[in-house]
Order: sequence, then C-alpha cells, then structure tokens
Amino acid sequence: MSDTHKKLKDNIYIQLFIEFFTLGLFTFGGGYAMIGLLEDRMTRRGWLNSEEILDCIAVTQTLPGVIAVNMSLYVGYRMKGIKGALVSVFGMVLPSFVIIILIAMFMENFGENPYLRGALKGIRIATLGLIVSAAIKLAAKTFNKVKGSKADSAFSIVLFGASFLLISFLGVDAVWVILGGMILGIGYSLLKGRRKTGC
Repeated sequence: MSDTHKKLKDNIYIQLFIEFFTLGLFTFGGGYAMIGLLEDRMTRRGWLNSEEILDCIAVTQTLPGVIAVNMSLYVGYRMKGIKGALVSVFGMVLPSFVIIILIAMFMENFGENPYLRGALKGIRIATLGLIVSAAIKLAAKTFNKVKGSKADSAFSIVLFGASFLLISFLGVDAVWVILGGMILGIGYSLLKGRRKTGC
C-alpha cells in the first residue's frame, strides 16, 4: 500500500464522508431506519459506544430537523468539530439529493414500471423490518441503562407506556410527547437530586 493511499485511508474526514454517504445511500425509511446501521458502524469504528449512541439518539430527537442529518452532525462534531460535522452532513445528504433530482427528472417514465413498483414495495417492507429491529434494540438498551433503581425503572416504564398510548391510540402529536418527556425527565432528576441531598 502506497503512503498516499494509506494517508487517504486513515484520513478521518474521508472516513466520516464514506460512512455517512453509505448510510445516506442505503438507509430507506428515514432516520429511525438508520439507527441499527449507525450503531453497528459507529461501534465498529470505535467512534461511539452503545451508551453514547443512546445519548446521540436522545439529543437528535429533541432538536428540530431531520433525525438522520442531526445524527450525522452530532457524530461529525464529536469526531472533528465543525469541519467533521460539515463533512458528515454532506456525505449524508448527497445521495438523497442526487436520487431525488433523478427521480424528478424521470418519474413520468418510471411511474407505471412494474419493476420499479415491485422494488418500492420490497423497500417499504424491508424498511419496516429495520425500524422494528431498531426500536426493539433501542428499547432493550434504554431499559438496561436505567437498571439499578426501582424508581428509575418504574419511571421509565410508565413514561414509555404513556408515550406509546398517547401517540398510538389518542393521536397526540409526537412533538408534545417529546416535550412532555423532556419536562418530566428534568422534574424527575431534580426530585431525585433533592432526595439525595435531603432537601
């Protein structure tokens, strides 16, 4: 391997671009579908551990904008500051930008194509599997993270159940559920801190 090739391979900016370009190219179904792939790639690279992945998801969900872009920003900034964030975001959005332009140009010709319809149907089903898998993994890790205190576990389970009920059956907007969860989480942490200090 030449020195130039080795330098390119070891360049963190190139690594960030390639990882997020690949995620952007093969992640169908939005940010939630990419969680499993993101975790696998980040932990394999040694950039983030499982607990940091959970923190990344929690932070990026509470911010405005697309979760996939927010995640790339978070990881890129953690690795190499502003430049790393810009490179990661560019890698993430470039595939979608190019593909959407191509679809807009040729959609009329492909709209009734049975092969394209079949491909899209397959992608939708596979995406559902990715999202369900990511949700199960995320739930398991989140509940494992709060083990050790019965109060913490009870709080997590009640908040999870209430959020699921509000969104799935009562039609409450997810934005209000996230904001409510944030406020309750802060309140619970403050109450817990006061109990520890005896105030």
